[in-house]
Amino acid sequence: MNLGMSEILVILVVALLLFGPKKLPELGRSLGQSIREFRRGAQEIREELEKSVDVREEPKPKPMEAPSSQAPEAEERKA
Repeated sequence: MNLGMSEILVILVVALLLFGPKKLPELGRSLGQSIREFRRGAQEIREELEKSVDVREEPKPKPMEAPSSQAPEAEERKA
């Protein structure tokens, strides 16, 4: 969005006529807060998307092995 100096002046004059000189600082302040919150929200969404893309699949745990058949034999030898 390219705004020249003449367009900005026209917008300021129209805002001055519509809202009056007392409300312009309050209007500018609330506009600035809105822009800041919008950028913060966009940044959070961007970070969430980057985290979801970077999530790597962790290796699945191996199924438990069956107990070895040698253990009972070892117990029999002891007895």
